[in-house]
Amino acid sequence: MNPITPISTKDTNQKKGLRNNDHNKLSDLLKDFVKTNHLEEGLDKVNVREAWIELMGNGINNYTTNVQLKGDVLHVELSSSVLREELSYGKEKIIAMINEALGKELVKTLVLR
Repeated sequence: MNPITPISTKDTNQKKGLRNNDHNKLSDLLKDFVKTNHLEEGLDKVNVREAWIELMGNGINNYTTNVQLKGDVLHVELSSSVLREELSYGKEKIIAMINEALGKELVKTLVLR
């Protein structure tokens, strides 16, 4: 009778393409997935829209018709010309607040339409 030689699970998993048993944080795995699949830009667009809604509150959001990030320029469409004028005085502060909420320097210019 031939003795059975044990095969390490690490070698078997690598050959079959199964997951390895290293313990990774879920957040690290998700970050790697986002980078690998080039999803940062799309997630940034969603996060900027959410940051605008959260930071500006209901008063301004009632008059906001569209929020779009194109490159490093945030385009915001407003239905009130008076509100557009008022917000234009605080563009730099709005940019700083949004970048702070996002945790990175994403928006460099704010265009109010």
